[in-house]
Amino acid sequence: MAGLFMIIVLAHSPSKAQTEIDGIMMAKNNYCSGIMYNYSSWDQYWEGTLKRNNLNLGTVSTSMLAYMGNYGVSDKLNVLFGLPYIKTKATAGTLSGMSGLQDLSLWVKWMPYEKEFGKSTLSFYTIGGVSLPVSDYTPDFLPMSIGLRSKTISLRGMVDYQYGSWFTTASATYVIRDKVTLDRESYYTTQLHNTNEVAMPDASSINVRAGYRTGRMIAEAVWNKWTTLGGFDITRNNMPFVSNRMNASMLGINLKYNLKGVDGLSLIANGNITLSGRNMGQASTIGGGAFYIIDFSPKKKKEKTSTTDKK
Repeated sequence: MAGLFMIIVLAHSPSKAQTEIDGIMMAKNNYCSGIMYNYSSWDQYWEGTLKRNNLNLGTVSTSMLAYMGNYGVSDKLNVLFGLPYIKTKATAGTLSGMSGLQDLSLWVKWMPYEKEFGKSTLSFYTIGGVSLPVSDYTPDFLPMSIGLRSKTISLRGMVDYQYGSWFTTASATYVIRDKVTLDRESYYTTQLHNTNEVAMPDASSINVRAGYRTGRMIAEAVWNKWTTLGGFDITRNNMPFVSNRMNASMLGINLKYNLKGVDGLSLIANGNITLSGRNMGQASTIGGGAFYIIDFSPKKKKEKTSTTDKK
């Protein structure tokens, strides 16, 4: 379950930012895009606060292949997107895995303030985002569903401080989630609902990252806490439901390196583990990808010079 609901970790681009949640920006007229792959699996999960396994599931895995991009409208305004293809699988029992395109995510990232003093740089950011399903997948088959199929609007505030090559970044996000429509006319949560519409609780997240950052490489540790602001617990021996309270605290690392031989090309790798959760799988995740920058800045015309032969 954690593999389905964790925030997609986008890769850092070669010289500026590739993600909406890091403290760097893509330069004006630069477009960075690439492919990211993540693999997540768990064999234990929290049923409410009770940690357990389920022999009818075995190990549940989620594979994600995503195309991501970031365009620098200006040095202080970026537009980003991500579109993942998700595949789920269980090693035991009779539940079949699912696959398909999940949700398109779009963000606008604005840096209204940046101040340098000595070896230090302090920056503030505001990020707005939306997401919407792009395929007709069902959310009503957890933990095998590829997502929750809820349209969302998010707003994030972020601060970044860098001293020399060392940095720390902290952000907080509020996520408004739209109702979900099921392929049945009634369902039970803590009471019977004679409708196919499910009201989704909003959610929030806190993200803190710190590490080493230069123009050539980035190495960082990341802590993320996702909290559902409402919902209810999975009842004993039942399947999860879309409006469950799904909380998780995760710790991970991200690595990025710009290749010296190919200007604009970077390779990234990441991994994380779920430290604690509620109605979530205790997932471990590894991933990697490659990204490339294209500069769409107008090329300055070279001045033509003429020479006159003197006799």
